[in-house]
Amino acid sequence: MRSDISNNLIHLVKNNVFDNAGSIFFQILKDEKLNGGIGFIKDGYRCVCFSETPIHEIARMFTLENQTNIRYRPFGIMVSKEWLYAQGGRPVVYQPDNEYLNLPEDMRYRHVRYEPDNDKDFTWEREWRIKTDSLILDPDETTLIVPNKAWIVKLREEHYNTLRMAVSSLGGTALGYIQRYKWHFIALEDLGIKVFDYD
Repeated sequence: MRSDISNNLIHLVKNNVFDNAGSIFFQILKDEKLNGGIGFIKDGYRCVCFSETPIHEIARMFTLENQTNIRYRPFGIMVSKEWLYAQGGRPVVYQPDNEYLNLPEDMRYRHVRYEPDNDKDFTWEREWRIKTDSLILDPDETTLIVPNKAWIVKLREEHYNTLRMAVSSLGGTALGYIQRYKWHFIALEDLGIKVFDYD
């Protein structure tokens, strides 16, 4: 396998405010789904978007020196290409806007404007899309991307505290009711790249 190709696809949280990005990520895990959006999608098709960019290159985006110009945050959902393809996900089609209507109607959600002479080049995102209002996440097929190990601890503690409060409200104890945390993780700092400290 070449280092510039990945078998996985990554959906990154997009937000200008870090705390909001963390809240969005918590909500995704609570709902166990990704909601479709219409941003930057011609004719308002509702899609969930992913990138084919390999995880080590994603980590490089979040180094200290790269922080100022990124619209994404280091929280993400990673699934295999095979899994997303089975759900209906497909690579986008990079082309000029004047070729949009050449696509069959059922493929138009995949159009991404590509006009390098007009400074419109998003091919670096290597985007995939699935046309849907929401994509239900299967924990067995999903890996969570977080900035560092501290976020893994934080997410697990949140899970167990929620369970303890739920059991306590029923008048019982949490002993015997604690469920295994079903998500698994990759911390970007473990990839050997110094990721900006998001504690």
